[in-house]
Amino acid sequence: MKRLWTGLIAVTIFGFVVLGWVGTRIYSEKPPIPDRVVTTDGELVIASGEISEGQAVWQAMGGMEVGSIWGHGSYVAPDWTADWLHRESQFMLDEWSTSQFGTPYASAAPEQQAALRERLKQLIRANRFETSTNTLTIEPARAKAFAANQKYYADIFSNGNIGYAIPKGAQPDPKKLQQLSSFFFWTAWASAANRPSDTISYTSNWPHEPLVGNVPTGDAVVWTGVSIMMLLASIGAFVWYYAAKPSTEPMEAAPATDPILGWKAPLLRRQLSSFLWWSLRCFWCRFWRAR
Repeated sequence: MKRLWTGLIAVTIFGFVVLGWVGTRIYSEKPPIPDRVVTTDGELVIASGEISEGQAVWQAMGGMEVGSIWGHGSYVAPDWTADWLHRESQFMLDEWSTSQFGTPYASAAPEQQAALRERLKQLIRANRFETSTNTLTIEPARAKAFAANQKYYADIFSNGNIGYAIPKGAQPDPKKLQQLSSFFFWTAWASAANRPSDTISYTSNWPHEPLVGNVPTGDAVVWTGVSIMMLLASIGAFVWYYAAKPSTEPMEAAPATDPILGWKAPLLRRQLSSFLWWSLRCFWCRFWRAR
């Protein structure tokens, strides 16, 4: 028994050491929050403090109970990071294709599409955050995409969307809608902009978006495979150890009757019934408001 306790304590300490090391790395390499976002020609896109204020708006609306950010949250609604990044990319591709080739991106020739995708990738993945001024500089094309996305999300959160379980009037304040869009933009920027002196984004190329080169890295694929194999090997070793170990405890005789069949819990049944009733009632109220 002493040996088992020693093993448990050693594994626990090792696990917390790894968690502490990973947490330190995450804190030191977290994406910066710009004080403001401007275009290359000096136009102000996001004012000071709007990104953090937009995060507060998002949290006040239920946060990750309504959609997700960076893959964390419910999937009643889309992952807003992935949705913003894809819509932003599609807008710029269509804008460039129409101005250069006179046709939307989907109708352009394959070689034209390839050239536009490479241009988009270079633009999105370039990290133009200035630490000295805490300012992020973006191209005018991206500012136009920001305005288009802002209009789209303002419609969703003000007029509602039954497919996303978002009721009408979820956020009617235009200023807060602007702040919410600023927060969504920042999450998309951090998900695709390369870390300083690196070739992967702050979120390790998550979410998946091949239009801008957000694809799984080699390290992610390798370590995913290694972790799965280690998990299976550990479970196999655990089962083998206990199966091969001779039992020193006497076998207990089976009871004459099944103790579960005679078990009664009227209080538990009432609690479960009450919980199910209130769950169904809340679901119906939310569904009705969404309509």
